[in-house]
Amino acid sequence: MLVKICGLTRPGDAEAAIEVGADLLGFVFAPRTPRFVDPSRAIWIRDLVGVQKVGVFRDQELDSIIAIRDLLGLDRVQLHGEEPESWLDALGSDTLRRVQPRGADPWQRAAMLSGRCLPLFDPGAGDGEPFDWTTLRQRPTGLWVGIAGGLNPENVTGAVHTVRPALVDVSSGVESAPGIKDPNLVGAFIAAARAAVESAELEKS
Repeated sequence: MLVKICGLTRPGDAEAAIEVGADLLGFVFAPRTPRFVDPSRAIWIRDLVGVQKVGVFRDQELDSIIAIRDLLGLDRVQLHGEEPESWLDALGSDTLRRVQPRGADPWQRAAMLSGRCLPLFDPGAGDGEPFDWTTLRQRPTGLWVGIAGGLNPENVTGAVHTVRPALVDVSSGVESAPGIKDPNLVGAFIAAARAAVESAELEKS
């Protein structure tokens, strides 16, 4: 399972997350959002090593997304709006695609996207809204998703045990203020997520 620390705005916070074992770092390039990073002032992102770098976008032009990806050396793109599904062909199967986990059968939507991207269940479009993960307990065999939304060091264990995701994604749950990461909370979240996977495997065996 991969662990993503999202909404980073400062080089020091990004380096600290790498040091404690983050797999992916997320940077929000959607304007008028609390954790927006101006790509023209974020060349430091190119220099980060030892981790996958993810650009988060919402309802922006495809050409702009590709230009920012290439400028900053991003490894993945995350689509968090109502972007056309055809964009997945241009952006590649490593793309993260937000999926609303509420509704009659959210797994059906995830299954339609499977293979073209990694579906990311997030109830609140990045605003840290908590979610009852027990509603997604019945993950279809072989269908891998990420989960985000109100996760923190205290509740990530239950979420992992319930959904058995391929990725967990946290932002506000490890912050002291919007966009300002608390290194102790980041470390605690990663440790809890890793331990949850190990205990889930023991329960299954």
